[in-house]
Amino acid sequence: MSVEPYREITFDKEGDGPAGQPAALASLARQGVTDLVVFAHGWNSSPAGATRLCSDFFEPFPGLLAPGVEAGYAGVLWPSMMFTGEPVPDYRALVTVLPEKEPVLDRLTELLVTEPADEAAFAEFGALLRELTDVAGADDRAGAAGPREPVPEFLVADPVEVCALFTEALEADAGRTEDLGQGSGPAEGFGEGLKRYWKGAREVLRQATYYVMKKRAGHVGEFGLGPLLGEVARAAPRLRVHLVGHSMGARLVAYALKGLPSGARPVASVTLLQGAFSHYAFAARLPHDPGRPGSLRDLQNRVRGPVVACYSRHDTALGVFYPLASRLAGDSASLTAAAGLLGSDDPRWAAIGHDGVQAVPGTVVRPLATVLREGVPPSGCVSVDTADVVRSHSDICRAELARVVVSAARTGR
Repeated sequence: MSVEPYREITFDKEGDGPAGQPAALASLARQGVTDLVVFAHGWNSSPAGATRLCSDFFEPFPGLLAPGVEAGYAGVLWPSMMFTGEPVPDYRALVTVLPEKEPVLDRLTELLVTEPADEAAFAEFGALLRELTDVAGADDRAGAAGPREPVPEFLVADPVEVCALFTEALEADAGRTEDLGQGSGPAEGFGEGLKRYWKGAREVLRQATYYVMKKRAGHVGEFGLGPLLGEVARAAPRLRVHLVGHSMGARLVAYALKGLPSGARPVASVTLLQGAFSHYAFAARLPHDPGRPGSLRDLQNRVRGPVVACYSRHDTALGVFYPLASRLAGDSASLTAAAGLLGSDDPRWAAIGHDGVQAVPGTVVRPLATVLREGVPPSGCVSVDTADVVRSHSDICRAELARVVVSAARTGR
């Protein structure tokens, strides 16, 4: 580990962790620590990989701190692994976070490796995804009594059409212009033509696991990290806590604000790096549906200092596939309606890591160069355009981003 003192906070998928974790963090205050920086990793991280990421991310911090600031560091480890994409996708890695789904993952792996060119295989693929994500099929939902939790349309729509749509998204992102949606539709692609849609099927599996991890990150934040921070605050009321999260980890730390005990304000600052949740999350009302609030309405007011959202236009994961998945999750009428989203900037479905905090009056927007020169405003929502240094979704181990966190925490030189 590049910094000391360092502690790890671990949670299972339910937000439960080993006994004694709050006491271990509170004890840092008795050792002279004034400020605790808590970092939550994003998706696709094994425990060992998450620890390495924490070490790399924290490395610049000691050299940035002002005299008199004694910092402690903590990494939040939660079960988030998906699978690798290069050189051969390791779908079996999902077993580490979904062990109860091992038979389903074995069969999914077989289909994605063999790529059978027939519609029956795609139908089986769709059924396996529903089993993986614990959602009912369209027929089951239609016959169910009473309301059911909304599920992403791509999990219950025609699997060939879904995989064709994601194939189109991948090829559009790669700069190719071939349109798979013309003519009579993707179901015409029998034989080797249909085999081509397994490329999209790989992304569909990513999005299915994204759906699982999205729910998990929010749950762990609200029912794991939030209550833990409340216990730390009771035991060490003078310890200033600064939350930092990347990708789904940004969602986790944001939802921790929702899980704080009533009246508790132990969080001094929040920095969200390429956050994989809605840019309307903190809004009191949605611009396209004024009767509805964001999922974290006004929770920025539970932070004593600023809530900083760093975003970059170079983040393809958030700029292309996050809005596509969000659009599909919110559409109960027609999957094909989502095809028009490709290459567009429909604001309803954008991520906070794509264009910062939206629909919150008073939000300050600054380029990174200005923040590095003048600092982060002392309170409220702040959106920082980091495109000058963040060139991809995972490009966060940057000294410039560490300086943003330190500035938001009011601990810098």
